[in-house]
Amino acid sequence: MPASLTGATRLAGVIGTPIRHSLSPILYNAAFTALELDWAFVAFEVAEGEGAAAVDAARVLGLDGLSVTMPHKEAVIPALDRLSPTAAALGAVNVIGREGSELVGHNTDGAGFVDGLHHDEGIDVSGRRFAIVGAGGAARAVTRAVAEGGATEVVVVNRSPERAEAAVALAGGVGRVGAEADISDVEVVVNATPQGMAHLAALPFDPDLLRSGQIVVDLIYHPPVTALLAAARGRGLTAVNGVGMLIHQAARAFRLWTGQDAPLDAMSAAALGALTRERP
Repeated sequence: MPASLTGATRLAGVIGTPIRHSLSPILYNAAFTALELDWAFVAFEVAEGEGAAAVDAARVLGLDGLSVTMPHKEAVIPALDRLSPTAAALGAVNVIGREGSELVGHNTDGAGFVDGLHHDEGIDVSGRRFAIVGAGGAARAVTRAVAEGGATEVVVVNRSPERAEAAVALAGGVGRVGAEADISDVEVVVNATPQGMAHLAALPFDPDLLRSGQIVVDLIYHPPVTALLAAARGRGLTAVNGVGMLIHQAARAFRLWTGQDAPLDAMSAAALGALTRERP
């Protein structure tokens, strides 16, 4: 946070429910401090069904940026002036920025996923075969982003075939609907379901499907080591949690709001420090 808040301090925030566990205030305030920007970031608990009203309030109050998380990524759209091409294709918004008098919805989730793999793990998506487990908003964002990044195959595995088809459509010619057995045949496996979160400790699929040499990415970051990641590491596989995606999608939002490149080292240190303090 800035050393002192003044009438000139610019305000951004995140809306969602539940939201008090969010790392976003820690990430963004660390970034503002590192660059000595007179900005502050807070979390707003916004009940389901009130996402559009929260955008209207942000417009009236003059907030300079808004992050959007569950369950509001679709609900905020009617209150916006327009959408970026990516947000329009996904039908979901995770970042709102001001452009003149307009509030514009963006979606940085998929690009943040690709950035995180490349920057933090040295993994490029180009030429790789992916299995995406799940077909919700995060899964759709990742499916579209890795296809655009040059993945040679994107297999979507989901209990609902209709939702899987909708996600696959975002991957163009490299996408197809698959079954759990397909997890064994790809290079990168991505869990984009909530299974593994602190209150949903179940595995998203049978870890015996994993094979030597695979990369396993769990988009969950709380807890930092899910049951899936533990199982993958126990098999000697590269296993990555969702912190990298969180940081890099936030970095893109930071650039949209401030016009400056985000201080990734400061954001990473803040996020990892917070997660370390939360461990039992």
